Amino acid sequence: MKVDGRHHLGKVNPQPRFMTVRTVTALILREITASYGRSPGGYLWALAEPVLGIALLSVIFSIGFRSPLLGTNFAMFYATGLLPFLMFSDLSTKTAQAINYSKQLLAYPRVTFVDAILGRFVLNLLTQVLVISIVLTGIILTFDTRTTLEMGKIISAIMMTAALGLGIGTFNCFLMSMFPVWQRAYSILTRPLLLISGVIFTLEAVPNPYQEWLWYNPLIHIVGLMRAGFYNSYDASYASPIYIYAISVVFGFLGLVFLRRYHRDIMEL
Repeated sequence: MKVDGRHHLGKVNPQPRFMTVRTVTALILREITASYGRSPGGYLWALAEPVLGIALLSVIFSIGFRSPLLGTNFAMFYATGLLPFLMFSDLSTKTAQAINYSKQLLAYPRVTFVDAILGRFVLNLLTQVLVISIVLTGIILTFDTRTTLEMGKIISAIMMTAALGLGIGTFNCFLMSMFPVWQRAYSILTRPLLLISGVIFTLEAVPNPYQEWLWYNPLIHIVGLMRAGFYNSYDASYASPIYIYAISVVFGFLGLVFLRRYHRDIMEL
């Protein structure tokens, strides 16, 4: 009796489709439950906390700085700088802790370190996009900001932030998992970032040679492009998406290579 070889092979070696998608989705749901509780109020508070914090800081800074460097409203100027900075900080930090957070699940053969990284990244990316949308919409509805939205530039800035957070976070995922002391060292080294990333100033306002040095800070490019999406008079010609994506790809690739090489050693730590 003749047997259809293709049909026979399909029966012997069934390949489950979309396994990674199902695994990542399960990891996302697990983190929502573990981090925010089973009630919707936990996740809503996680959204409300940064929203209220940014709103309070915007009001405080607007009292001391009534004339922003761009536009007429300091809350908008401050938020368009702080929000992408906080998004990068949150994504890179949460992604870097993916293996340590899901170490027990990684003992299962169907769960890989890539699944753990993607699960944490996707959840926190969606959360940060919601926070950005809520804060900026609230400022526009509350104040006379006189801004003109250019969604292409805004979306590009968010995508650049996401790529940089994933790339740096993946590289740090290896370092922090392999060398726990790096977590504290990285925290200390990156503390000045808030002051040198253009959150409360524009790159053009910085004199040379410091302006040329600050250009190499990738967050300067992201903040500049985000502000260009709200202020049509602001060009931000210095912002280079290629530079940001190149850094993201290099660090992300190195992180994946090292994790693939040493993930078994990490699991035994």
